[in-house]
Parts: sequence; C-alpha cells; structure tokens
Amino acid sequence: MDSEVKGSGYGGIESGSRTAVANKRSMRGCDVVLRFLALALSLAAAVVLGVNKETKMVSVTLVPTLPPISIPATAKWHYLSAFTYLVVVNSIACGYAAISLVLTLANRDGKRVITTLIVLFDLVMVALLFSAIGAAGAIGLMGYHGNSHVQWKKVCNVFDKFCGQTGASLGLAAAAAAAFFLLVVLATYNLHKRH
Repeated sequence: MDSEVKGSGYGGIESGSRTAVANKRSMRGCDVVLRFLALALSLAAAVVLGVNKETKMVSVTLVPTLPPISIPATAKWHYLSAFTYLVVVNSIACGYAAISLVLTLANRDGKRVITTLIVLFDLVMVALLFSAIGAAGAIGLMGYHGNSHVQWKKVCNVFDKFCGQTGASLGLAAAAAAAFFLLVVLATYNLHKRH
C-alpha cells in the first residue's frame, strides 16, 4: 500500500516536484529566449544607426540679393555625440548579452554568485540603454521639430531617411532595454518565489 502512495506520481516522483522542475525549465527557457532577443535587438539597433548616412543637396543663401547656392550636406551618426553614445551602448549591451547567454547556459546548477552577477549587470544594461535612448531621443526631437528659441532649424524635413533610420534604431534599442528589464523582473520573481 505504501508503494502505491509513493508511486502515485510519475516514476515514483511526486507530482509537486515534477511541477517545480517544469517551472524551473520554463523559467530558464524564458531567460535564454529573452537574452537572445536582447542580443539580436541591441545588435540590430547598433547596426541600423551605425550605417546611417545620408547626403542631400541643400540650398544656402549667402547674400540676399544673389540666388541660393546648392551645396552637398551629409548627415552621419557620429556627427552627434548622443548618437555615438547610443551606438556604443548598444554594442556593449550586445556583447554583454552574448556573454550572459553563454554564462546562463553554462550555469546549469544555478550557482548563486554567477546568477547574482548576471542580474546585477542586466540592471546596468537597462540603465545604460535607457540613458542612451533618452539622450538620442532628445537630439532626434530637436532634429524633427527644431528649436525656435535658439534658432535651430529642423533637419528631418531634409534628411528624412536619416531620421527614419535613427527612429528605427531608437525603437530597437527600446525593445532591447525592455528585454533586459524583463530579465530583471524574471529574476526578481524567481527570488521572491524561493522565499
């Protein structure tokens, strides 16, 4: 009779521990998917902005009595430090995502020190990405709307492709930041569930 009660689960294991193992595997699978997603999104954001360049002919009036002169003007991502910061931070986040993905896959037994370091650096990536998105977004808005108070004219009406790619890079970076944020939330949920 005792053997029947012990054997009520699958293969002599109680169903509660089976559920715990299944939940641990699904959480680990979710962690790996989010890390891969963060890697892909931050890489895409860095590449989209890193190859961003547009040249247009712009009319410039030197003397009001003479006709305007057309000169070539080029917009590149590295002309503005906020865009450089966004590319560098996305590159760092991509490299970190690759390293953390390898560490997560190698840390099958769930060593606390490695897990804690990974969560800490996930949080650092969230902060870095949000700060870079904020800086580049502010400059992007200046380019889109201009600023009449300091007589900065909008440039997105001239460099529309450049501004579009910059916006796409900002969106990808925001999605990468969200993936890292979800990793922190997942780790917090796992920690809360253990206690």
